Amino acid sequence: MKTPAGKECRFYYADYHRGNEKQECRLIGRNPEGGQWHPSHCNVCPVPDILRQNACPHLALEGRVARSLLGLRERVVVYAVCTKHLTEVSAPEVGCGRCHEEVARVLGRQDG
Repeated sequence: MKTPAGKECRFYYADYHRGNEKQECRLIGRNPEGGQWHPSHCNVCPVPDILRQNACPHLALEGRVARSLLGLRERVVVYAVCTKHLTEVSAPEVGCGRCHEEVARVLGRQDG
């Protein structure tokens, strides 16, 4: 579904059918320590770009709303894990690196 920022995100949900006015981020909503989400967070959220750049089925994301050092701005912080190799992923848009090596081996490529 398209976010208020105009990007496609599988975690964003909106329902305006028959008078409903419900918007939510299911990524932040499922995290008990995710914080209070607002539609304006979609403007600075990295998740749609991560999902577009990395389609690995083993990438698990967790999101939360965090304040800046001065407390004036809020941003979405993403924590990523590779569920296959059980490792933390520091660059979720790239992935863990090991899954890509396995795919290259299966396809017979040596360059990765």
